[in-house]
Amino acid sequence: MEYRRQHFAEVLERMNEPRRFIQVLAGPRQVGKSTLMDQVLAECQLPHYLYNADGIDENDTDWIRRIWDSVRAQMDIKQQKEAVLIIDEVHKIKHWSEIVKREWDADTRTHRQLKVFLLGSSRLMLRKGLKESLAGRFELIRLGHWTLREMEDAFGWTLDEWVYYGGYPGSAPLIKDMRRWRNYVKESLVTPAIDKDVILTSNIYKPALMKQLFVLGCSYSAELLSLTKALGQLQDAGNVTTLSSYLDILDQCNLLTGLQKYANDTARRYQSVPKFQVYNNALLTAYKGRGFDKDRIDTQVWGRWVESAVGTYLLGEAEEVGYKLYYWRERSDEVDYVIVRQGEVIALEVKSGRRGMNSGLPKFCDNYHPKRSLVIGTDGIPFDDFFRMNIEDLF
Repeated sequence: MEYRRQHFAEVLERMNEPRRFIQVLAGPRQVGKSTLMDQVLAECQLPHYLYNADGIDENDTDWIRRIWDSVRAQMDIKQQKEAVLIIDEVHKIKHWSEIVKREWDADTRTHRQLKVFLLGSSRLMLRKGLKESLAGRFELIRLGHWTLREMEDAFGWTLDEWVYYGGYPGSAPLIKDMRRWRNYVKESLVTPAIDKDVILTSNIYKPALMKQLFVLGCSYSAELLSLTKALGQLQDAGNVTTLSSYLDILDQCNLLTGLQKYANDTARRYQSVPKFQVYNNALLTAYKGRGFDKDRIDTQVWGRWVESAVGTYLLGEAEEVGYKLYYWRERSDEVDYVIVRQGEVIALEVKSGRRGMNSGLPKFCDNYHPKRSLVIGTDGIPFDDFFRMNIEDLF
């Protein structure tokens, strides 16, 4: 049987319940949004109508109205009391949220039982319409990158394989051929995400610069690199402000972020050197990996891969659990990750293999008195347990 993500039951339940809200499935590319919807539709007994905006002219703002009207007409002809309309990649159409609002409200006034499901890229979709035009009219179901448990259940992966190859299900059959796997990640996953989800939906004046920043940031995942120094490694002319704005957009696409340093002073956070962090370790490996066998036996290199994997897991849970993720460093003292939720602070230090503990964790505790300070890995919570736990339990 085809593998079903844990969201399957939730989506099916909402599809079968009375019409209340627009249901939005949001998440990065290639995490299974369309596949999940196909699985749900195969189980749902309601008549359904599926459309995909990918390939439609972005300026064809009347497209959504036309398909909506065609569904209404079919419901009337077939005397269907209720039905489901699914629009995939809806954010590709300009001003989509205003049109969806208009049509949804029209159905509400006429008591038409047409349930609507929208699929699209993660926070870009939120930023460009949901909160402004559709406030109070939608519920959000987030689909993130695949976890260790999911890759293990679906493909039989080990912990080390998930740490190294990340959580893209489409790449799973290719991991025995590094060159082929790397090309797939770059050409089939990264390029469409950058060219379609980022550049076409945001004001990017220097696309080449953004792409260079993305590659550089992936290579530096779990490491600190000032944007000023990053400029020195990029070929296209730009400035720190431009890089910062591009990094913010990449973050909204669940690709790459720059973690801020934890501090009580908000201004100091924004002025801090960013700690680059990928959302999926496949992005680190595709641009920096030498090969699983080589990197696995290099304790220093492997320690960085593990630390980055911890970061990906924490990022993946951040929106759902409702916390902010930071790092902390003062001179040679550092804490790998700091979680903050509603004033509660948790400090996490990643320790793998022979990597020794620094004095960062005790000094952080002396300065900030966190609710918890934990070691992940050697002499702490085993990695296998950490990557399966619910981060909310830490609070």
